[in-house]
Amino acid sequence: MLRVQIIPVTHYQQNCSLVWCEQSREAALVDPGGEAQKLIDAVERSGLRLTKVLLTHGHMDHVGAAAEVARAFEVPIIGPHKEELFWLGMLDQQAQMMGFEPCEAVHPDQWLADGDTVTLGQHQLQVRHCPGHTPGHVVFVDCAAKIAFVGDVLFKGSVGRTDFPRGDQAQLVQAITTKLWPLGDDIQFVPGHGPVSTFGAERASNPFVADKNFG
Repeated sequence: MLRVQIIPVTHYQQNCSLVWCEQSREAALVDPGGEAQKLIDAVERSGLRLTKVLLTHGHMDHVGAAAEVARAFEVPIIGPHKEELFWLGMLDQQAQMMGFEPCEAVHPDQWLADGDTVTLGQHQLQVRHCPGHTPGHVVFVDCAAKIAFVGDVLFKGSVGRTDFPRGDQAQLVQAITTKLWPLGDDIQFVPGHGPVSTFGAERASNPFVADKNFG
């Protein structure tokens, strides 16, 4: 079974997820956006074996602690899509804009593409490239466990902002409706901020991407 502990970090209350395979005790941190010591302590208390850091996209509140955590556990940084070089190359500017302390540069050890898979113990996380909020945003989905980690693509009752450089509202809506909805209404998702929801609930009521919007 795949287990998840959500650990909100920074003044943005970003949902960093500690995800692990119950059988193997192998774990990953998804989007360690800040407060590195808090995340390191959480992993050490858990008794899990952290093997990777996973990134959905390159915004500061999702990657701010990635380098420090990866170094502490000597694990690779995996993801996002290579188009996120655009944002990862501007972390200093992002820190100033978002009110963060400067962080270490983030250099992923592996870029991801649509259709890739990431192994976590006995589980396979499917990768979906879902641009629109940022150009190289990816989503991680475990279809067997019926859970997805969607970063800032989708929220309970909303979707990601697209008013940043290289944002595209039409592209975001298309990614959600063509790459996420077909995975099933019963998929629960952990967004980058706020409460969890399901794809089915958002298809029914989300004002941006509900089925009723598309005839």
